[in-house]
Amino acid sequence: MLNNTSKEDQPDLINDGMARSFSRRKFFGIMGAGTAVMITAAACRKEMHSPGKGNNSSVDLGSGDVGVLNYAYALEQLEAAFYVKVVASPYTQMSPMEKSYLTDIRDHEIAHREFFKAALSTKAIQSLEVDFSAIDFTDRNSVLGTAKAFEDLGVSAYNGAGQLLSNPDYLTLAGKIVSVEARHAAWIRDMVTAGSFADMTAVDSNGLDKARSPQEVLSIAGAFLKTKINASNLPTS
Repeated sequence: MLNNTSKEDQPDLINDGMARSFSRRKFFGIMGAGTAVMITAAACRKEMHSPGKGNNSSVDLGSGDVGVLNYAYALEQLEAAFYVKVVASPYTQMSPMEKSYLTDIRDHEIAHREFFKAALSTKAIQSLEVDFSAIDFTDRNSVLGTAKAFEDLGVSAYNGAGQLLSNPDYLTLAGKIVSVEARHAAWIRDMVTAGSFADMTAVDSNGLDKARSPQEVLSIAGAFLKTKINASNLPTS
């Protein structure tokens, strides 16, 4: 695929906004330069469905692999926005250790979000508007309970979306990210209830993490989004 894409069709993954937040070395060190270029090349293919406004003023994720990557980008936007607010306005009696770990998670989620945004280039959906009105950011239980829900949801989302990808390089990328999300989920779970990092509410009898379809995930995530998302063009198998 790379041989069929001219150099002129490949936008610079590190645009001005990206460079302000992440160095080229750090960016490619996180995900791998080869995978980033592969995604960019696919995003530039003219035959791919172009994401944008769908029915009823919703944001259309698009179709094919690019649509699935936009789906992941939407979830990373939500998680990044949540942790940015958590760290900016620490809940009452947040310990130094908790703040340090939550800051690390924030930085990971921002890196994931910016990776998808830059790699998808012109095929990336718009920035989503979040709705965190149901969360009490001054209360530890409210914040960590929401963090637990988001992390468990994110893990199940990547697990469910893997089968929808046709390009194995994208599946490798998803595996790298879901492993980090699972680390987040384990730590947050233990913060909420000690020893719950891999209990039966997260892992099934076969020792496998749970998986959810995009429709299931977005029906849950939608409670925290003002922007409506149209996932009707995503592959189903």
